[in-house]
Amino acid sequence: MIDMNKKETILITCGRGIVPYLRHEVESLGYPVLSAHDTGLEVQASFADTLRLNLCLRTGLHVMYLLKKFSCRGPDQLYREVGALAWEEIISPAEYLSVVSVTDTPEIKNSMFASQKVKDAVVDRIVKKQGSRPSSGPERDNVVINLFWKKDRCWLYLDTSGNKLSDRTYRKIPHSAPLQETLAAAVLFACGYDGSVPLVNPMCGSGTLAIEACLIALRRAPGLLRDNFAFMHLKNFNETDWRNLRGETAALCRKHPASRVIASDIDKQAIEIAKKNARAAGVEEMIEFHVCDFSETPVAAGNGIVILNPEYGLRLGKDKELGQVYKCIGDFFKQKCPGYTGYVFTGNLAMAKQVGLRTSRRIPFFNARIECRLLEYQLYEGR
Repeated sequence: MIDMNKKETILITCGRGIVPYLRHEVESLGYPVLSAHDTGLEVQASFADTLRLNLCLRTGLHVMYLLKKFSCRGPDQLYREVGALAWEEIISPAEYLSVVSVTDTPEIKNSMFASQKVKDAVVDRIVKKQGSRPSSGPERDNVVINLFWKKDRCWLYLDTSGNKLSDRTYRKIPHSAPLQETLAAAVLFACGYDGSVPLVNPMCGSGTLAIEACLIALRRAPGLLRDNFAFMHLKNFNETDWRNLRGETAALCRKHPASRVIASDIDKQAIEIAKKNARAAGVEEMIEFHVCDFSETPVAAGNGIVILNPEYGLRLGKDKELGQVYKCIGDFFKQKCPGYTGYVFTGNLAMAKQVGLRTSRRIPFFNARIECRLLEYQLYEGR
């Protein structure tokens, strides 16, 4: 059985470019970062802490609890090392098991073969000890084991998240090329958004930025929207402790955002989709939706944040048509947003020049495999 209070290495993964924002979140929760790399970081924490991390993190993708690290020079040794663990104390034969492997070793050429070896070792051990075995397959809704095999070293983890934490479950209907929820949260953090000033989001699409902004403003943990994590399917899961943690976390939420969140799109269908997604997230009444051209989006006087995620012209739009759109974004900033800080999130840096304003920051991100920038513009009054 896993000792819930024993400190162990926890690997938290994220998208490329998001580590600084994940680090800030993790440290704000009280976990010092031991090390970091391009797509994740490590902390020292207990298995019980993985529940809190899964519940509260906005920018992480998976929370993985290290079970074992070992030298490995071939598939047979992998089978023996994995099979030496007391899996019968961790996984019930009635559960469903998925194994995910990432390999970089001359010992094997296909990571699926490594996954098969791990799965065989686990189920053979459980059959030997308990007489029956869990079923297995690719779905990550239940128990998930992760293997990282680099050269002659292996790391074996329990993925306590299962499906990616970006799956908040509120996006019932996607729109064209939506931002992943964890990326949207990281972009908002990069903007310095904390709910204290108005947020205006023209070209809102399916509403991900606006919805994530509401969750941040309300201090509502994104994990409160989910009813399934992989840790729930382990033998040591204590439902009472989990219910208490959810209750304590929910009690920290604000009832109302401190400032307005405004979202608009010229596509009426997009706004209907955004409203349904916001309703599923429990924030529909907190977002002021408008069907209009982005340039007609209402912007309250004073200061705040205005952020647009226009088409990139790489997979959705056409460069010739988009040039005028980006130019009009600059006009919109100048004419309707004095006192605000403007942001354009784009994967087309050549097109971004058409905005015609000097950037104060250019923050790198990746949207899937597309290298992007969050461009910041200080929109001083009177300019």
